[in-house]
Amino acid sequence: MHRTRAIVSLAVVAAASVSLIGCSADGGGGDADSIRIVYQKTDGFVALDDLMQKVKPEFEAANPGITVELEPIVADEGDYATKLALMQQSPDTAPDVFYEDTFKVRSDVDAGYLLNLDDHLEEWEDWEQFNEGAREAGRADDGSIYAVPLGTDTRGIWYSKSVLEAAGVALPWEPKTWDDILETARQVKAASPDKVAFNAYAGKPAGEGSVMQGFGMLIYGTDDTLYDADSQKWVTGSQGFIDSLQFIETLYSEGLAPAPDVALDGSMWQKLFGEWFPGGQIAATIEGSWSPSFWKDGGQYAWPGYVDDIGVAAFPTQDGQGDGAVSLSGGWTLAVGAQSKNPDAAFDFLAMALNRENSLEYNIANSQIAVRTDVAEDPAYLEANPFIGYFTDLVTFTHFRPATADYPQISAEIQAATEAVMTGQMSPEEAAAAYDEAVVGIVGDDNVTG
Repeated sequence: MHRTRAIVSLAVVAAASVSLIGCSADGGGGDADSIRIVYQKTDGFVALDDLMQKVKPEFEAANPGITVELEPIVADEGDYATKLALMQQSPDTAPDVFYEDTFKVRSDVDAGYLLNLDDHLEEWEDWEQFNEGAREAGRADDGSIYAVPLGTDTRGIWYSKSVLEAAGVALPWEPKTWDDILETARQVKAASPDKVAFNAYAGKPAGEGSVMQGFGMLIYGTDDTLYDADSQKWVTGSQGFIDSLQFIETLYSEGLAPAPDVALDGSMWQKLFGEWFPGGQIAATIEGSWSPSFWKDGGQYAWPGYVDDIGVAAFPTQDGQGDGAVSLSGGWTLAVGAQSKNPDAAFDFLAMALNRENSLEYNIANSQIAVRTDVAEDPAYLEANPFIGYFTDLVTFTHFRPATADYPQISAEIQAATEAVMTGQMSPEEAAAAYDEAVVGIVGDDNVTG
């Protein structure tokens, strides 16, 4: 999925994982005659399960004697990552092929979970179809590729034309600065106090969503950044960091965003897609290119009217500086487990799952931005999502999360900072100072700058 929901305690997750693993102990770790495929499945994310269910019989028919064991983990992003990590700790439970978030690739390579795919990719003709940016998503510090992307995404503003029109906002809405967003949100709030004027994800329950659909869109639109790639050091003492938190504080302190208790409910995304937009209860939100997957025919919250009612806009830089707009890109991959007893078969399954036909079906079903050039040019792909062209163009302004092994820990500290501000526990300056201290504790004095 694209955003993290509620996080349960580690003890509960561990217990669930032991139960999950125990149920499939007979095939533990796979063997030369079987491969285990582990991936995430939720009520709102069935495209990946559909893909795996399709590939399993195709692969078994093409590879007599090898059995594919599908093992979907029914969990949200945070819980899925925790369960997968627990499975990776034993060769008896480690998967042969698994669903891997791009921001986890380098840390999981360092942990020894992923197989180096360089030799396999040299012999796979389809690899030439993957664009350069997509190839980099699975590359580790040693220069080798360890994962192959299913697709990618960008982020911008999704807004309700009807709600903005009712508030007297001229359409199309194209905010050029953060102040433009706040002024429009205040206008909506004045006209309709009961509606959510603007949503930017924040807080720990939203997990990585608080970075990708919230704080990250802000910080990369300032004159600062999170990580200095040239010096390979994390940035501390950043005014842009404080300003980004200030924007979040303003949204929540003025009642422009969802109430903090609602925003800190990990299931808020369901209200946003299933109730607020279709019911005209929200004006705008930062969200990703995948959003139509919920509203299209057959989606979890099918809403035929979205094509006419929804508008999109690029998220502006702080004062309109630089390129004037900002986006973030992430995405998910398939990887082969380093402990696989049949790595050749595991890679062949991965390759079949990501061939042209299957990639096309998956990208359409999940409203993903295609990373294969032959899929990106396919008329069926271009016609399936009326917004895909707009969000593909946002790649021009996009940024990627720092591809470092310690990024997951840094992300957790960003989430904590946004939660402290949105709930009024800390001022932006205090939360930024706490973040700086935490970063130094994670990476050391020699690995920060600022």
